[in-house]
Amino acid sequence: MNNFGELIRAKREEKEMLLRHLAAQLDIDTAQLSKMERGERTVRREHVLQLVSIFNLDHTKALSLWLADQVYAVLLEESKEQAIQALEIVGENFKTKLK
Repeated sequence: MNNFGELIRAKREEKEMLLRHLAAQLDIDTAQLSKMERGERTVRREHVLQLVSIFNLDHTKALSLWLADQVYAVLLEESKEQAIQALEIVGENFKTKLK
């Protein structure tokens, strides 16, 4: 699973749940959910928490995957070199501050 949307689609299909039924549980329209599954629309944190509950997902792993999608979306607008350098800086900052 490379992104949060793929995870949600896989879980929904595994449970043989229709897109419209899951969308209704999240109180969003079907088109919105479809775009979220395809990675074309950002998943809101509140929906992530609902989906964790609906599909009984590991909370930490699901939020980490979602957060990685958020970071990727921001860095996608930058050059490859700048994106990689930014990730390295963030990694170093976390290592330093979390000691």
